[in-house]
Amino acid sequence: MIKTFTRKKIFVMAMLMIFAFALLIARLSYLMVAKSEYYLQKAEALHDRERSIKAKRGIIYDRNGVELAGNKPVCSVSVIHSQITDEDKVVEALCQILSLEEETVRKKVQANTIREKIKSNVDKAVADKLRELHLDGVMIDEDYKRYYPYNSLASKVLGFTGSDNQGIVGLEVEYEEVLSGTPGSILTLTDAYGIEIPNEAESRIEPIPGNNLYTSIDVNIQKYAEQAAAKVLKAKQAKRVSVVLMNPQNGEIYAMVNVPEYNLNEPYTLVHVEDLYTKQAEEETESVLKENTEETTEKEKEKSWEEMTEKERQDALNNMWRNFCINDTYEPGSTFKVVTATAALEENVVKLDDTFHCPGFRIVEDRRIRCHKKGGHGTETFKEGIMNSCNPVFMDVGARVGVSNMYKNYAKLGLFERTGVDLPGEASSIMHKQENVKAVELATMSFGQSFQITPLQLLRAASAVVNGGTLVTPHFGMYATDETGKRTKTFEYTVKENAIRKETSETMKELLEAVVAGGSGSKGQVAGYRVGGKTATSEKLPRGTGKYISSFMGFAPADNPQIIGIILIDEPVGVYYGGTIAAPVMSEMFSNILPYLGIEADYKEGEQEVMAVDFEDTVE
Repeated sequence: MIKTFTRKKIFVMAMLMIFAFALLIARLSYLMVAKSEYYLQKAEALHDRERSIKAKRGIIYDRNGVELAGNKPVCSVSVIHSQITDEDKVVEALCQILSLEEETVRKKVQANTIREKIKSNVDKAVADKLRELHLDGVMIDEDYKRYYPYNSLASKVLGFTGSDNQGIVGLEVEYEEVLSGTPGSILTLTDAYGIEIPNEAESRIEPIPGNNLYTSIDVNIQKYAEQAAAKVLKAKQAKRVSVVLMNPQNGEIYAMVNVPEYNLNEPYTLVHVEDLYTKQAEEETESVLKENTEETTEKEKEKSWEEMTEKERQDALNNMWRNFCINDTYEPGSTFKVVTATAALEENVVKLDDTFHCPGFRIVEDRRIRCHKKGGHGTETFKEGIMNSCNPVFMDVGARVGVSNMYKNYAKLGLFERTGVDLPGEASSIMHKQENVKAVELATMSFGQSFQITPLQLLRAASAVVNGGTLVTPHFGMYATDETGKRTKTFEYTVKENAIRKETSETMKELLEAVVAGGSGSKGQVAGYRVGGKTATSEKLPRGTGKYISSFMGFAPADNPQIIGIILIDEPVGVYYGGTIAAPVMSEMFSNILPYLGIEADYKEGEQEVMAVDFEDTVE
């Protein structure tokens, strides 16, 4: 009986051992065959240390191939704790050469991590000093830093990148996928403790550079515009001055200005209006900028950076980076009369020789709405009403058009939609709901009040009015190329033809040319050229503060527009009429830009050069 039990026990144990052995064989087979690739990669990863190599970011060019944003070779310095043989020596060298605090450096050096970054964007000459010391555990890798050769030129259009070379604002972020490229890496063989194995070669995966972006910006036109804007900013002690210059035929933006601009190479350094502009328009834009060292006046004194809370600092930076031409809305005032006149012609409710009477005001329901000319313009035709920028005439015209037809034409001219410009953060218009528009709202809207649009929305609508009726998409991006110069992509934009009739466009060009030739926009004239345009002086909300935006929309040549522009002077001190202070700035810009574009002047007999900007007080 005992022998039988022993035999059974031995048999069971043998079977268990065979089963266990079978399981072991199966597991080994699984690990060695089915999972062999996985564990091979894990083993290689244990002995490989990877260091990333940044890809060279694509260059941003103007339309003529002038570099607006490029790359400066720099280095990235990091440490590997397990490879450091003399901690004190490493800390001392890093602090001395990189100008860093000892406490911060030592903490990173002692961190028992795979890799600890000490500093990015180190100049090559500085990094070479570290290389010469041959410090164990200190790694120096090539890197790139974004560099803007013109400093502040078109800063609120171009935008800038962060320490990781990714776009943050402007074209840099809008075209991130085009510009960014693909990072590479360096693989170094190490032992199980993370120590590099001597005499083992590094393997390297080369980065793929980003594509280059060619834009519609023209450096020279941008300079002309910035210099003119800087001059009027200083002369009128304004809060800001914004300018957009565009080809009305295709939407290509030659220049977009928002002074004060900021230094793209130092985007976190606040600028103040009163510290910026001390030179005149003939100097280079970058030399116009002045070091922010003078004390501010008591009237305009702001908190210093040190006095600000973290939120106040970020708000101040966001405001400095803001592009007023697209990020903010405003009441356009009398420049919007271009839209009202267009709607009236489209709906056939007015003729050029229709007469109106202006006693200096118009009573609408319970409201007395005045004209800018207190004594009134008396009897005048529709054409004269446009030339005089007469509010009562446009209130009457708006009433003829009616709410439904007015809104229909707003839609045709793109005023209920964003322009589609290739910049982030574009604002939308702020309009009354159609059903809420009564007689008073219609009257004020007819001359550009009680609603808000962006400057670029107005310029887009005006372009359709003067280009024959085509609603274009304002844009900067034209095409992209690879590092060899081969074109990789051509950007296309929406075009809506026949937004208005060609006959309406031809009539409006004649009317707006008359505004400049002998009306409120006479200071927008340019000797030798036919110029059309419209002035505006809009009071900011809340009413009664005495703060205005003075503006002028102009285009040339009037019979076949090749350039259209708008300038806005925000809160000028003293004289604030758009026809007085904004129109002559556009004249000054056009006098430089039109010959530059190859548009020949045709001087009339006895015609003389338009005088320089003098900002003397005259009516709008």
